[in-house]
Amino acid sequence: MTYVDGFVAAVPTANREQYQHHAQIAAQVFKEHGALKVVECWGDDVPEGKLTSFPMAVQRTPEETVVFSWILWPSKSVRDAAHQKVMSDPRLAPETNPMPYDGKRLIFGGFEMILDQ
Repeated sequence: MTYVDGFVAAVPTANREQYQHHAQIAAQVFKEHGALKVVECWGDDVPEGKLTSFPMAVQRTPEETVVFSWILWPSKSVRDAAHQKVMSDPRLAPETNPMPYDGKRLIFGGFEMILDQ
């Protein structure tokens, strides 16, 4: 059964091009290790909430944009096997390809896909 890793982050709006470059390199690495698809979405209509919201979840500041991303894997086992390889890939090392956002405010999770129409 396909498996999805989902991510939400707050990225400085001024770093959009840097983020896109970082994401393109990361997508290549993920796909080399078995990902079927990598999707990056730049926030366009992401309202503030009163109780919960994407901006609140990542503590977005006025100078930042919410990014929503996901990686589609053929299975959780493929994702699990790829994880260490992806994290140790030198193309994603902070010295080579620094994250253009505060990774401490990144939220993420793995999800079993139960509907895909």
